[in-house]
Amino acid sequence: MRDGALAFVAGMIRGIGHRVNDALQTLGFAARFFMMILVYSGQSFRRLHLTLREIYFSGFQSLLIILVSGLFIGMVLGMQGYETLQRYGSSEALGVLVALSLTRELGPVVSALLFASRAGSSITAEIGLMKATEQLTAMDMMAVNPIARVVAPRFWGGVLSMPLLAALFSAIGVFGGYLVGVVLIGVDQGAFWSQMQGSVDFELDVLNGIIKSFVFGVAVSLIAVFEGYDAVPTAEGVSSSIKRTVVYSALAILALDLVLTSFMFRGI
Repeated sequence: MRDGALAFVAGMIRGIGHRVNDALQTLGFAARFFMMILVYSGQSFRRLHLTLREIYFSGFQSLLIILVSGLFIGMVLGMQGYETLQRYGSSEALGVLVALSLTRELGPVVSALLFASRAGSSITAEIGLMKATEQLTAMDMMAVNPIARVVAPRFWGGVLSMPLLAALFSAIGVFGGYLVGVVLIGVDQGAFWSQMQGSVDFELDVLNGIIKSFVFGVAVSLIAVFEGYDAVPTAEGVSSSIKRTVVYSALAILALDLVLTSFMFRGI
């Protein structure tokens, strides 16, 4: 009985060790993969139309879900914020609450989550299918670097699109808060905009939100292209890579948001 328990514990420890070893190997390969993307980005930018096409695919085609989601979230913030501020006689500060919530937190985070689920999964699926159909191998045989031709444009397309999408999300969210607070509820329009203008700082709030969205764009784009490039070349392998892209991207966004927020706003 005792020998069986010891064997079970030893097997569990070995299993944990194998998992940790596999995770470290994957992280090492991902770090090397990221460096290769940076090295071959110059070749990619020389064919600028490739990156512009990926900006259209990742950014413009994600615009509808970003704008609709931002509008509804801004409207919800307007309703919830008014109910809370009214208790303390500060309903005129509704514009400040909506703007700060969006520019600091909800704009970068929610738009990054939507970007990961829509564009990130598509990038993984596209690269994974190219690997499954041996298109990447064919490029190698024709002396065409697949990282410079396929991976780097998609990576930079996502990185450059993410701050623009987050800015549009925040802008349409503020408009949604205005519709609910001023048009529907009746908050004073002058107080709504003037207090927002006086309280929202460009460097502290807007610029930090842009930095957050840029970091999220790097993380999501790297995870998407890496999972596609590392996918097992089968239908099940590509499906698993898409699932990992969405899950890992969401976890990375939330973890990075905690770290960035702790550094950006710890002095407030």
